[in-house]
Amino acid sequence: MAISFKGAISFGLIYIPVALYNVVKGGGVSFHLVDKKTMSRVKYKKTCVDCDNQEVPQEDIVKGYEYEKGKYVIFTPADFEKLKSKRDKTIVIKQFVNLSAIDSLYFDKAYYVVPEKGAERAFSLLKAAMEKEKKCGVAKTVLGTKEKLIALRVKSGIMYLNTLHFHEDMLAYPYPDVKTKLDKQELNLAITLLNTLTKPFEISAFRDEYREKIEQAIQAKIAGKTVYVKEEGDYHPALDLMTALEESLKNIESEARA
Repeated sequence: MAISFKGAISFGLIYIPVALYNVVKGGGVSFHLVDKKTMSRVKYKKTCVDCDNQEVPQEDIVKGYEYEKGKYVIFTPADFEKLKSKRDKTIVIKQFVNLSAIDSLYFDKAYYVVPEKGAERAFSLLKAAMEKEKKCGVAKTVLGTKEKLIALRVKSGIMYLNTLHFHEDMLAYPYPDVKTKLDKQELNLAITLLNTLTKPFEISAFRDEYREKIEQAIQAKIAGKTVYVKEEGDYHPALDLMTALEESLKNIESEARA
């Protein structure tokens, strides 16, 4: 597994060198863009706008900031690294909060946190204290070329780092606050339906079924077979709310008996 980041965790006067590893692997089925007439791969060429659209080799492509129309200052990877101080490369814990204090809406990418050789004792101490007190560390650091807000948390003896969205990155709720008068009987039925469907959450019980369908369709096409969709039960949006609730409960009870 490749290392995504090397740096350190710092809180108080404690300094713990660590490495980050991705938690989630790339999912999905990869497709290429193909010309349907020739069955040949379609590629994108990076061209220069002011030089008759000539193709530009990858090694000649750099990042440029346009400060005036048509005028750029160039930044290389080395420039970005020069700007990073030791503190920028360190995950500095600003405060600890209760695990429940951070809304899941703010969570972005997840990493495993692993101590570097020689830092195991300090790392284990921090991890044990956080897990015992059910605390989450809020920190900041520079990952790549961007400063990131970070949550450090421990679960079942494993420390995770989650990058967080900044509050100013979040969009406003696009729905007006409409006051709706609810029917008491409908609400009671909805609560009954909710409680009937409530059971322990097991993530392993959920599969990417659409990806499985795509993989099966690929094998069918390779074998020259016709791809078909298995018909499933229809939804009934025309049903009124009360009838829909009652029918839903009946269906669940029938499935339970079966």
